[in-house]
Amino acid sequence: MQPPFPLAGEVAALGTACCWVASSMSFTAAGRRVGSLAVNLIRLLMALVLLAALNGVLRGHPFPTDATQQAWLWLSLSGLVGFTFGDLCLFRAFVVIGPRLSMLVFSTVPLMTTLAGWAILGETLALKHAVGMALTMGGVAWVVLERTQLQDGEARKRIPLTGVLLALGGAAGQALGLVLSKLGMGDYDPFAATQIRVIAGTVGFAILFLVLGWWPRALAALRHGKAMAYTALGAFSGPFLGVSLSMVAVKYTLTGVAATLMSLVPVLIILPSVWLFRERVSARAVIGAFVATGGSALLFL
Repeated sequence: MQPPFPLAGEVAALGTACCWVASSMSFTAAGRRVGSLAVNLIRLLMALVLLAALNGVLRGHPFPTDATQQAWLWLSLSGLVGFTFGDLCLFRAFVVIGPRLSMLVFSTVPLMTTLAGWAILGETLALKHAVGMALTMGGVAWVVLERTQLQDGEARKRIPLTGVLLALGGAAGQALGLVLSKLGMGDYDPFAATQIRVIAGTVGFAILFLVLGWWPRALAALRHGKAMAYTALGAFSGPFLGVSLSMVAVKYTLTGVAATLMSLVPVLIILPSVWLFRERVSARAVIGAFVATGGSALLFL
């Protein structure tokens, strides 16, 4: 399928990373006030409202009733794997081993996505793509590991295996979710495809909350005005716009290339962290950012 303009998939993937910078900061602020689990469910509900309004205006279908059964099947599986399983593992990993080390493990997403794309979709990479992915992942890992040592002071302590496995589960959910999205989307509208994924993820979390008895937490969170404001901002930039752009990315470029560009979040977040939170950034972080940026440039050639 022809992209609307050259490198549309790559540009969309980079836009996804920018959106996820905003959403991660928003969800962190909200989660500190009402808990990450409640935020996880409420953000999807907010995204559903936004997607219904947008699809109603642009497509004349507030809900994806025109999707085929095959699209519903694969996109729903993608939502359950990516949102419910993947995000649940990743958010728990944040608690067990911290966000920086979790993001280091999460930087394996491009590799997992490439392997899944090869196994399921038959995608192959050119040499420049492989070199670009290696540079980008190396730069991201360099930045995240340094920031973990700098901020947490936990790098020399024993890392709980449970936390590492949870972060790997989050990475696997993200990778497989992207591949299943491409498999189910085909020529279908990316925003409508995102809506199917969000519906499935919402249903998955709703069932989980019912089984574990967490609904009172979610209802209590709704009464916290400031937390809901941050959650709304994160819902717009994350599951609404960011995930929709990721659907555009996997539609028009290789899933491994898209996942690599999306993995730039830990690098892109450096400047906002310095500006908003007055965090200290070392020369190592700057070098890592340049390495990752150079790798990303190769993917655009």
